[in-house]
Amino acid sequence: MKLKQRMLVLCAVLLIVGLAKIFLLDGSEGSAASRRDLRAFRKMEAGLSLSRGARLAHTLQSPWEIASLWVGPREVYPEDTPELAAVLTALSTTRILRADVGYMGTQLKAMLVLDGGQKVVFKPKRYSRDYVVEGEPYAGYDRHNAEVAAFHLDRILGFRRAPLVVGRYINLRTELKPASTDQLLKTFLTKGNNTCFYGKCFYCRESDPACAEGDMMEGSLTMWLPDVWPLQKHKHPWGRTYREGKLARWEYDEGYCEAVKKMPPYDAGPRLLDIIDTAIFDYLIGNADRHHYESFQDDGGASMLIIIDNAKSFGNAAMDERSILAPLYQCCMIRVSTWNRLNLLQGGALSSALQRALAFDPIQPVLASPHLAALDRRLTVVMATVKQCMEALGPDNMLIEDRMNPTHP
Repeated sequence: MKLKQRMLVLCAVLLIVGLAKIFLLDGSEGSAASRRDLRAFRKMEAGLSLSRGARLAHTLQSPWEIASLWVGPREVYPEDTPELAAVLTALSTTRILRADVGYMGTQLKAMLVLDGGQKVVFKPKRYSRDYVVEGEPYAGYDRHNAEVAAFHLDRILGFRRAPLVVGRYINLRTELKPASTDQLLKTFLTKGNNTCFYGKCFYCRESDPACAEGDMMEGSLTMWLPDVWPLQKHKHPWGRTYREGKLARWEYDEGYCEAVKKMPPYDAGPRLLDIIDTAIFDYLIGNADRHHYESFQDDGGASMLIIIDNAKSFGNAAMDERSILAPLYQCCMIRVSTWNRLNLLQGGALSSALQRALAFDPIQPVLASPHLAALDRRLTVVMATVKQCMEALGPDNMLIEDRMNPTHP
């Protein structure tokens, strides 16, 4: 065989090996991982559509007890959750026993306690579905519907690190005010024929309340995690400065990821890969506001990054803020399982899956169609970013096999 022909054959073999690595078909271990991820994807698809008005088939445990037992160091809910629809239905219908102001954060919210003792965070509607939030990618009020959509995207991506969220309509006059503390009651007012409240937070003002349509207010309820799993707050290594003209180090230092890798908890364990997973998640939903994040307390870096507080998302479907992906393109790392799942969600499968999942929710349609289209468009950017890293470093250095066992105590 001539030298030129040999070189062509060698190049073809190398290309096949490279593609095999990318799609995890290079040997028994890779094939097993690929098959496992495909089975998990099919299981997710089968359980995606939830039944409206579902109830528990037994009364041995309350919905709150069931959901609390789901939580573990590496997941908020497990892969198999036949009771999920019933738990979400309970969140959207159970009587409110107590309502108080939500102290933490910059945005309006209320802390509610439902019958049976379950705490939830209520975020009220501030925008119509087709409203476009202009300006910086972190501008505007919290979007309650974004919390609902983000939870179901967490299901679709197979992360299972977001607390449960459901939409709910609340009658402020008959459901909320009778259960409200004096602090919250003081913030109620009437505008025209609409009941409003402004709560207590950094940006909460009497001049800028959230108003119901008449007495009925649309919002989202986020399920509070069990008290036995206290949270610890961390500064996000890729957080923004929020100061005009002042850049964070990651915005100008091309070697920033190497510095992060030397700092605990990113120097060992799963946390850095969690950061990268979350960067992909945030880019898909358009969330550029993750300046801090939570994990479970005293975890030594082993527990998950909890994907909580996702309301600064789905604000502008036309804006694709690529800097959100900085952890991905600066570190050039991604979990094998994440890469496999993203591959399976291409070609419109992502938006189609989310549309199916959201059809269950009481406040559906949860997202306007431009936001669904934006998900598929942004996914192509994520895929291209990963492939650029693979071309530069090779699949062996890019794809990380890191399957954490979601053990429960």
